[in-house]
Amino acid sequence: MKINKNLSVLFFLIIFSQVGFAQKSPKKVIFLIGDGMGIAQVYSGMVANGNKLNLEQCTYSGFSKTYSSNNFTTDSGAGGTALACGVKTKNGMIGMNPDSVAVESILELAEKNKLSTGIVVACAVTHATPASYIAHQVNRNMYEEIATDYLKTDIDVFIGGGKKYFEDRTDGRNLTTELKAKNYNVVYNIDDVKAVKSGKLVGLLYDDQNPNMPERGDMLPDATMAAIDILDNNKKGFFLMVEGSQIDWAGHDNNAKQVVKEMLDFDKTIGKVLDFAKKDGNTLVIITADHETGGMTILKGKMGSDEMNVVFTTKNHSGVPVPVFAYGPGAEKFTGFMENISFKPKLEKLLKLKK
Repeated sequence: MKINKNLSVLFFLIIFSQVGFAQKSPKKVIFLIGDGMGIAQVYSGMVANGNKLNLEQCTYSGFSKTYSSNNFTTDSGAGGTALACGVKTKNGMIGMNPDSVAVESILELAEKNKLSTGIVVACAVTHATPASYIAHQVNRNMYEEIATDYLKTDIDVFIGGGKKYFEDRTDGRNLTTELKAKNYNVVYNIDDVKAVKSGKLVGLLYDDQNPNMPERGDMLPDATMAAIDILDNNKKGFFLMVEGSQIDWAGHDNNAKQVVKEMLDFDKTIGKVLDFAKKDGNTLVIITADHETGGMTILKGKMGSDEMNVVFTTKNHSGVPVPVFAYGPGAEKFTGFMENISFKPKLEKLLKLKK
């Protein structure tokens, strides 16, 4: 009888520990988007880097289906809106459903629930993907209107290019003056970004779009870690979106070597994020793309070299599913084939956000 009781206790502890682990929820989410990043883009970086990438540390993987509400092949506006807001919309639209009704993003919902929030991108902060998390406009090219939308939320940190859409506007407004009045630190270079350790931060590092690699250096990994340092001051947690923006641009140019440079910069950022997540223990990391760009494939190559026989089938986006990688508590929810609109509801549930 004593043996049976001990066995029952042991069995209960094993089951409880397994269930507890499976049901552990994150307090923090870092959502990394490689714009235009398909499997070939990932593998080109892996090949050039000697058959290894930091994202291989992710313990779960899957695929995301990217079609928009009106097109088999999405653009970044509809693709970003699907990831951010959980709705399929028309190409070119930002933060809205197909009927032009604004839809709350996961970032805005996290902010409403008193989590800290941030955006870090290797492009203008008004560009389509970051705009999808913060703005609600019928056209992705409405950069000044998108910039104005940043003042309609309490986002804690946003870093990237696009200074002119805040300061050199057709309506004469200087949004950085208004941001300072809302207690934001507004800075214009990466060293000043790294110097800010608390409070609210706006880093407008370039007048318009960021330069490509290697000209911008470690801007993306450095800005990402600076944002994490600030956001992590909130004991309730945070949501941070990071975009490796220019994998897409290299794909549009059918420039395989530039794809590799941008992919490795993105993966360097991923490595730093995963290091943080491992030490923290309460951080879910998700890596995916809004779409694939270039219809890229690799016919021949050599490990450790960026000399590859690469074929592109288009100068535009393709309609194929894109990879998903996940690490940390809740990562098991991001496997198999997923609709791109499924990320928001899954994150709502994992972060226990109330609408």
